[in-house]
Amino acid sequence: MHRADAASALPTGGADAASGFWLRTREIEQARLVLWLPVLLATGIGVYFALPDEPERWIAPAFLAVAVLFGLVGRAVGAVRLLAAILAAMALGFALAQTRAHEVAAPVVERRMGPVAVAGRIVAIEPRADGVRMLLDRLSIAGFLPARTPETIRLKLDGTDGLRPGDDVRIARAYLSPPPAPSSPGAFDFARQAWFERLGAVGYARGRIELVERPGEAGWRVRMNALRADIVARIAATLPDPAGAIAAALIAGEQGAVPPEALAAFRDSGLQHILSISGLHIGMVAGIVFAGVRVTLALVPAAALRWNTKKIAAVASFAAITFYMLFAVPSVPTQRSWLMTSVVLFAVLIDRRAITLRLVAWAAGGLLVAGPESLLSASFQMSFAAVAALVAAFEVASAPMSRARATAGPVGRAGIWLAGTVLTSLVAGFASAPFALYHFNRFSAFGLIANLLAVPLTGIWIMPWAVAAGLLFPFGLEAWALVPMGWGLDALLWIARWVAGWDGAVALFPSMPAWGLAAIAAGLAWLCLWRSAVRLAGVAAMAAGLATVGLHLPPDILVSGDGRLIAVRDSGGRLLLSSAGGDKFARETWLRRDGTADVPEVWPRTGTTGDGSLDCRAGVCVYRAGGMQVSIVRDARVLPAACGGADLVVATVSVRAACRSMAGRTIDRFDLLEGGAHAIWIADGHVRVETVREWRGARPWVPDPPVRSPSRVMRAEPGAGG
Repeated sequence: MHRADAASALPTGGADAASGFWLRTREIEQARLVLWLPVLLATGIGVYFALPDEPERWIAPAFLAVAVLFGLVGRAVGAVRLLAAILAAMALGFALAQTRAHEVAAPVVERRMGPVAVAGRIVAIEPRADGVRMLLDRLSIAGFLPARTPETIRLKLDGTDGLRPGDDVRIARAYLSPPPAPSSPGAFDFARQAWFERLGAVGYARGRIELVERPGEAGWRVRMNALRADIVARIAATLPDPAGAIAAALIAGEQGAVPPEALAAFRDSGLQHILSISGLHIGMVAGIVFAGVRVTLALVPAAALRWNTKKIAAVASFAAITFYMLFAVPSVPTQRSWLMTSVVLFAVLIDRRAITLRLVAWAAGGLLVAGPESLLSASFQMSFAAVAALVAAFEVASAPMSRARATAGPVGRAGIWLAGTVLTSLVAGFASAPFALYHFNRFSAFGLIANLLAVPLTGIWIMPWAVAAGLLFPFGLEAWALVPMGWGLDALLWIARWVAGWDGAVALFPSMPAWGLAAIAAGLAWLCLWRSAVRLAGVAAMAAGLATVGLHLPPDILVSGDGRLIAVRDSGGRLLLSSAGGDKFARETWLRRDGTADVPEVWPRTGTTGDGSLDCRAGVCVYRAGGMQVSIVRDARVLPAACGGADLVVATVSVRAACRSMAGRTIDRFDLLEGGAHAIWIADGHVRVETVREWRGARPWVPDPPVRSPSRVMRAEPGAGG
């Protein structure tokens, strides 16, 4: 038989079936390709922030131009056009992020200083559980040239003495520091966030703040901040804490004053999203105003007969949510919710349906273009994950639920409503939980139950009274609405405390790698954006991303950037801390990323731990792990003895020439000053060290390392050695 005849004799059913499957899939998915635009923008943005060093600024525009040219040349071929569009969208996201990072550049203080005299304008006053925070701009700082003066600084103080946003003030004793770097490699980078907020210093003030001038005119944002501060003060005067602080969070977006105990209850019960103004609140305000206006107009026969009350209600709702968004503390969920709800209301005006994934995609794309850095925030990731999953689930479930509702009686409709509520909580929780695991290392096991109790209470009782309070504030009658709102808030807090107190309410997890989160995000997008059976592959990608939690290899030693706090891991895997004091934020971050809620044990000043892994004497502790010996030194006088027999020396003092024979195997205060916090892994006779500076890379928001002391003898950079 000839080869051609043999080939023709092969069965072709499988190939035909596969070809038919892909043709049907392409036909189904063709119209949904546009939904991937924000995903591709986000990919380019993510690549920019993941780079270890700042790339040349011409690279992204050049890549974008090449992609566009490639698409034009090969436009006759569909696959070429698609590939060119993918590459162009990613390059655009990369370019947007890099452009934004450079255009927001502003001076940042280089070191801790104070007391120093500061003069400036109050932009915002934020109540906190232990005082207030004040944001200042138009600054004059003693000893700073104008070109080196930060755009804004944020100070913590005990009180404001009647000051309000817009006031020009003078502070005689301010203590300033650069925005803090991460507490360990891979931890949250507040300094990067501060860079994009143009926040050049943080600190605190002591003594009285002097009012210099109270100008009559100010920008709209400052005036809105002043109004918000006044409203928050009036809420506090009407409702005692914690109900007053929770009311301020729901009405004004000010969460800072919520007591830590109440905040922990909301967090552990899975209700923390209620404290953040997001889709739940914007949607409720829109719905309450829409229904209120429409019912009111329906009671006026002339209006009901002559006017389109539905469209008038939509305009009123838009005005209400726009003011709410501008009035509240700005956040990504607030902006996203306002944008999406506005489109829904506009669709009412033009008699169109608007709740689609296209709306979600355009909202995400708009926010990424306006602020590419928002991609890195937990609020952006969790908000869009939940909304995209809900809309995708609505696409699947809406038709069968509508058919069931059409034939159901009163009891059946109540059951359908309950099923929809449960499904909403399940879908939103399923979609946002992996992002909560990555950012907060915790999962609220009973969040579904808590939300089934709390969300109806919030929508039926609390938020209507919040809207009423907003209408009564101009007349000084807000207490009429705030008092009954407070009753609902007390019940809400009771639910949060009750659920948070259940055994197993919170599961803690160690940190997952960033690429694990990327796999989860890609899998969720794949699952939500496609409609055919290929979408199920997204479940596998999400499962693979979640599995990376098990790949976490915690460090054996952690050293804070100032050297005041050190942690070592005992043979049972627990962290032992050098002190009960030191850097509180670093301690909390280390324990959270370790996935433990245990009260940390402080190692003995003298003596040996129970497992023998740590032995402390005057000024030095010897730690043994992985077949190696590490000397942890706090007293320079014991350095010569500590270096003998050690594979690695970690010192909070200067090593200089005391350990000359250990070149390349020491970490001292100069290394901490240059590299920031250190994480050290010890295994099989090898040492691996990673510093915060190495992890952050050479980026615009990372300050240049300090100049090393000229008397420094050796360069301490432990590597894989022993």
